[in-house]
Amino acid sequence: MRVPLSWLREYVDLPAGETGRDVAAKLVDAGLEVETVEQLGAGLKGPLVVGQVLTIEELEGFRKPIRFCTVNVGQANGTGEPQEIVCGARNFAVGDKVVVVLPGAVLPGDFAIASRKTYGKTSHGMICSGEELGMGDDGTHGIIVLPPEHEVGTDAIELLQLVDEVLDIDITPDRGYCMSLRGVAREAATAYGLPLRDPALLDVPAPNSYGYLVKVEDPAGCDRFTARTVTGLDPEARSPIWLTRRLQKAGMRPISLAVDVTNYVMLELGQPLHAYDRSRLDGAIGVRRAEQGEQFTTLDGVKRILDAEDLVITDSSGPIGLAGVMGGANTEIADSVTDPETGRVTGTTDVVIEAAHFDSVSISRTARRLKLSSEASKRFERGVDPLAGAAAAQRTVDLLVLLAGGTAEAGVTELIAPGAPRTIAMSANHPDRVAGMEYGRETVVRRLQEIGCDVYGQDELVVTVPSWRPDLAEPNDLAEEVIRLEGYGNLPSTLPQVPSGRGLTARQQLHRRVGRALAGAGYVEALSYPFLGEGVFDQLRLSAHDATRQVVRLVNPISDEEPALRTTLLPGLLGALRRNDSRGSHDLALFETGSVFRAGKEPGVAVRLPADRRPTDEEIATLDAALPAQPRYAAVVLAGAREQAGWWGKGRPADWADAVQAARSLAVEAGAELVVRQGQYGPWHPGRCAELLVTLDGVETVIGHAGELHPRVVKAMGLPARTSAMELDLDRLAAAGGEPVRAPRISTFPVATQDVALIVDTTVAASEVEAALRKGAGELLESLRLFDVFTGEQVGEGKKSLAYALRFRAADRTLTAEESTAARDAAVALAGERTGAVLRGA
Repeated sequence: MRVPLSWLREYVDLPAGETGRDVAAKLVDAGLEVETVEQLGAGLKGPLVVGQVLTIEELEGFRKPIRFCTVNVGQANGTGEPQEIVCGARNFAVGDKVVVVLPGAVLPGDFAIASRKTYGKTSHGMICSGEELGMGDDGTHGIIVLPPEHEVGTDAIELLQLVDEVLDIDITPDRGYCMSLRGVAREAATAYGLPLRDPALLDVPAPNSYGYLVKVEDPAGCDRFTARTVTGLDPEARSPIWLTRRLQKAGMRPISLAVDVTNYVMLELGQPLHAYDRSRLDGAIGVRRAEQGEQFTTLDGVKRILDAEDLVITDSSGPIGLAGVMGGANTEIADSVTDPETGRVTGTTDVVIEAAHFDSVSISRTARRLKLSSEASKRFERGVDPLAGAAAAQRTVDLLVLLAGGTAEAGVTELIAPGAPRTIAMSANHPDRVAGMEYGRETVVRRLQEIGCDVYGQDELVVTVPSWRPDLAEPNDLAEEVIRLEGYGNLPSTLPQVPSGRGLTARQQLHRRVGRALAGAGYVEALSYPFLGEGVFDQLRLSAHDATRQVVRLVNPISDEEPALRTTLLPGLLGALRRNDSRGSHDLALFETGSVFRAGKEPGVAVRLPADRRPTDEEIATLDAALPAQPRYAAVVLAGAREQAGWWGKGRPADWADAVQAARSLAVEAGAELVVRQGQYGPWHPGRCAELLVTLDGVETVIGHAGELHPRVVKAMGLPARTSAMELDLDRLAAAGGEPVRAPRISTFPVATQDVALIVDTTVAASEVEAALRKGAGELLESLRLFDVFTGEQVGEGKKSLAYALRFRAADRTLTAEESTAARDAAVALAGERTGAVLRGA
């Protein structure tokens, strides 16, 4: 919501010296989010005056049309002589009043004006457009043509209100009433302790039986509907400068007088309005739900297919408007048209004004389904004052009569569904208990009255909520109002006393070690959003019955494209890899640790915890039971070069083995024994996928996978070729680790290295051979590493050679050659017994 400071001052007598930044600071203290304060006309310097075009000479021989004009600027140029100006615009004629900037002036953007020779003529100044003066788009993209009543030589800076300050306020959903000057002025008046001149306090005639006929078939969707009629409008009437400038400052484009007036009143009072050309209406106006599949063309010229939940405005011909969203093309205000033969001007002369109150949920659903967000729908979604309709209609009637010479018909239509003011019962000390400080009953009552509440009672208060505050529904809402108006900065700050000596939990320590280990291995941490769209499961080639597809869906997702909580870290990480690769970073190694969310068998319903006391253990347990399981996962993705080429060597690309090694590194940090076997799962290449297992309660359990992604997954997700990935359940890995990892004891005795090459069938996994070697080597074995795999004629068909480096060391002595050889032979013997391995060359 853009709020011009000059407009705001009409409703609140702000101190004369207050700047936009001062007002912004006050509003921020009151709980509003003021994003920027824009200085309009900053650096603007005159002379900038009203001029009248005397002559226009068309210059020939140039690529584009150029005109040489003489303009009367009065005494503004010091001589009274016509000012000679070269101009390329063509939307003005001889006799028109225009805005002229003279030499010596400076326009926004530090654009200094001086006399200069161009197109064979000397131009002494410039005839200005709205964009050149920083006024914004007026729809013409041409020169400003002023009404004829403005005198030549008048200061245009003041006339066009070019110098002002505009507050850009981000309105949160619970502050819908601030999407109007009336609402922001109320907050400013409260912040400064000044009276408010409420623009909605108007004399409104009582409804009668001879107003325009309206029939509301769905009072739940439309509980109030006001209709007023104005006739005899001058089709040539244009919006005055003050009105168009206020619309432009507020971020809206002037269109026509009738439309500008409805937009102006909406900005002023917060009540969306719509004006219908009465000559285009066919019978009574109705409000009903649309028929399924019914078609309707909106003002933007797009044909919409409606849903049975959509609320529509109708006449005898069918829908003429999407309630609270956008009007229809068949009843829009007609532009004025001049007959070239007779000179007669035709256009809309009679209008019917609609000021209605619609159900916010219905409007929100329609706007989202049709992807048709409008200024009206934004306000109805956040809540519009249902009692402001009659005043808004009256304000619109008054402005149309004043500016277009119309006549207000005596008929007033106002349909109201039965209802009663909302009341809330609250203890007078409830805000004290919520804030943790004492305000006292008098302060509580005073603050509630300042926001428009009626308050009765002593220790137990009965609060009648104002019609413009639909967000106030319970005592905690009222307590929040008292606290914010008293100042969040005045709340006491008490830090909890943390027991000394506890430090990080074992789970937190593991997460930090995992992060350090992966960062030390060259991975960069990437934090992704915990949301996903279910279409990504098809891209990852997950089966229809995969548990990963069982998601927790959000009731109010940030994005309709990602409405569910993630069940895997891969989509977010792969998205980050894709974005970085598309921006020229091709050698990538990313990791993330974070929670995934597993849906329970039955969706739980969370209880609402109290805010004025500590929740009980039972309430916390009930809340925890309703939450989805949130195990912690770790994942890595790799693409491009793993080792860079240079003078030291050729380098090498990242591959599936790097992903497997990342899993092994995590197992070391967790102190767990990780088993790596060939596997096959969803997004991974069936021939280059490793299954990651640990032993839990005596049973081998799969906790993740690693390897190269399937080419179809790479293509579907737009990833670099041969992208590899690893993902595992970090909590299960930690559970398999048992005791905390202890630093190894450093032996002072030398190591004994023995290399063995074993020939096995190609179907035997290297991990099985490795496990047998470890078991057979015994306690003297310090480490075991596979350093070569060979296949060929030398080892025979269907065979492969696996070469291992075994390191032996004793903690208390130097091993003899006989001891290390015996340990090696024992390892080879057990490998032969379990896997059929034969020592190569034996």
